[in-house]
Amino acid sequence: MSWSGVRERVEALRRADKEREVFGAWGKYGGTGHHFRLADPLAEAEVAEAEAQWGVSLPVDYRGFLLEVGAGGAGPGYGLAVLGRTSAGWLWSDPGGGTVHERLRFPFPGGEESARAQAEHERKEPVESDFEDEAAFREAYRGWLAEDERLFDWFSSGAVCLSHEGCGYFDWLVVSGPQRGRMWLDEGAGDGRFSPLGEAGFAGWYLDWVERSEAVVRRGG
Repeated sequence: MSWSGVRERVEALRRADKEREVFGAWGKYGGTGHHFRLADPLAEAEVAEAEAQWGVSLPVDYRGFLLEVGAGGAGPGYGLAVLGRTSAGWLWSDPGGGTVHERLRFPFPGGEESARAQAEHERKEPVESDFEDEAAFREAYRGWLAEDERLFDWFSSGAVCLSHEGCGYFDWLVVSGPQRGRMWLDEGAGDGRFSPLGEAGFAGWYLDWVERSEAVVRRGG
């Protein structure tokens, strides 16, 4: 796909959103706001180096975005994670969802397998009335939470956390396995699940945000 003109549309939003109405852009609801600023695009050699470091082949539309639009910055929610070179090599900045870089090469589980595991774990959540005393319940609950963290590391294998939508909800892009290229939403903070954002790929997800932001600005004008 072509990303022609998208960077310019985002930059135009910075000038046009005089009432600062677009969520996440101005720090009105938490964070510092992305101010519709994009990091510089990456070079082909830089993207290839990052892919080699983590053993992944980035989805074509996201790869094109990195090369033609920017390495991150302005985007849905509080902004897009930035892919940059650090003292530890290439890393995505953390919007709070907890990308585990060392697990990016492992296939993202997704689908029915993930749903079954999540449902089984939820059924095992300790109920205080089942225990003789509060101390026993708290110990069991700590163990359940530890298992919850281990399961999430597995759920999020092969995916990059790209954006914080607010209220602890995070958008992820799958980079390995059969689900590669699809966007998923983590709603765990609201007692939800890790589930697909419909059939959305990165391009559809990002361009939808651009169009919605433009509509907000038009209404505000």
